Amino acid sequence: MSTLTPAYRWTLGVFLIVVAATWWRPPYPAEQAMHHSLTVLGLAALLLVQRRRPLPYSSFLLIVIFLVLHSVAARWIYSFVPYDDWTRQLFGVRLSDLFGWHRNNFDRLVHLSYGLCFGPVLFHRLRVGGRSIRWAALVAVDLVLSTSAVYELFEWGIAMTLAPGAAEAYNGQQGDMWDAQKDMSLATGGAVLAVTIAALVAYRKTRR
Repeated sequence: MSTLTPAYRWTLGVFLIVVAATWWRPPYPAEQAMHHSLTVLGLAALLLVQRRRPLPYSSFLLIVIFLVLHSVAARWIYSFVPYDDWTRQLFGVRLSDLFGWHRNNFDRLVHLSYGLCFGPVLFHRLRVGGRSIRWAALVAVDLVLSTSAVYELFEWGIAMTLAPGAAEAYNGQQGDMWDAQKDMSLATGGAVLAVTIAALVAYRKTRR
């Protein structure tokens, strides 16, 4: 923790408060604990990287934002995040009615956020390592796509080993046979968008 400046510490503290809040009377404690096993691994990896090769605050913040979204989704095992109730209370309209959704799409948001958040982080790390803008952009998007595929294979392994009900509760496919492909596409699309913006900013800086 010695490498964490006050801004990093405050950000980490807010994240831990959010995680603690998601454990208040959890509706699906066993399934939530399964999801949070990945949260623990992700947080440990983040702190290890921060100790050895510190990330800029913007990258640290993007990763924490993703972990916050994952932690919120984990409380309701992704499939039952009550965002329709939230928007109805705040704005008087349900998102599902507004967009014609027939499933809970919070998992789609998290997968999209994976690309949006990690794409720029990987791009910056590759640029710091001396890679060209084009090469860093290509590899960053490729890493998001490949790690998304690895995660979907992990979910497939879960589905093959757990009882059907437990597997569905963890995977949150909600009956969509193309769930894995859509999740990977959203993550990759998010990475393409975010990395493109980061690359354009980098190009502008090199021309100054």
